[in-house]
Amino acid sequence: AGAKKWLEWRKELELLSDVAYFVLTTLSGYQTLGEEYVNIVQVDSTKKRVPSFLRRAAFIALHTVVPYCLEKGLLHLEHELQTEAEESRTSQSNPALGVSRRTFIRNWIQKQVGELTEQQKKTVLQTVYVLKQCIPLLHRLHLAVFYISGTFYHLSKRITGITYLRFGGLQEDRSIQSSYRFLGIISLFHLLLTIGVQMYSFKQKQRARQEWKLYRNLAHQKNTTKEKTTGRHSRCTLCLEERRHSTATPCGHLFCWECITEWCNTRTECPLCREKFHPQKLIYLRHYQL
Repeated sequence: AGAKKWLEWRKELELLSDVAYFVLTTLSGYQTLGEEYVNIVQVDSTKKRVPSFLRRAAFIALHTVVPYCLEKGLLHLEHELQTEAEESRTSQSNPALGVSRRTFIRNWIQKQVGELTEQQKKTVLQTVYVLKQCIPLLHRLHLAVFYISGTFYHLSKRITGITYLRFGGLQEDRSIQSSYRFLGIISLFHLLLTIGVQMYSFKQKQRARQEWKLYRNLAHQKNTTKEKTTGRHSRCTLCLEERRHSTATPCGHLFCWECITEWCNTRTECPLCREKFHPQKLIYLRHYQL
């Protein structure tokens, strides 16, 4: 039980420890252990004054609280958009369970999601996916800029304008600065290449999806009489319509090809039994009548 509780509250405990550490050091006007070790002090953008109390508080909030809230908010929002129907059925069958496991933030997110239309939910889900992809790229861009310029290692310090002033010790080696600048240029090119590859893959996926929808509609018009001869066993449990282009998962459950492939874009498990599998293991059943 101890390990389970630790894993459940690990993010929150790390957040509290980080906030406590920075409050006792940075916010109180003291150096951190790393700053003291390398003989550097925090200064504002003028490099003549120590950052104000509000500036240091803003840095701590941006460095600890904001990333945690953003990660949790996107995670809960994505979870609510994907499993709204399933969670509503569970809460109806056991209302006490649905309420006890929800926090105030999740209840608020669920309420906001419930007021959206189906098209708006799809748009918000796509936006969440884009944000989750862009945030790591933003951090990589900031790190490359740091290697090139040599200032603002943390994004929160760049936003608040907190930099460092070194006193005592040896002079900085110019060759080391050149090496880091070269590393920053390589990191920047690698980031641009990654963005290009992701954009190309996204366009290819969109094109393949449009072509498949066109093919699916044409094939459905030709085979309507054949595919409507079966009963409730031929219905897809994802779209709740007559199953078209039946596809089997490794565990043996049948779905529409488009429904299960779209499901696998966000989850690599069976919608019914939750068995994990790779999307490459899907089997398209040709000439399957039932």
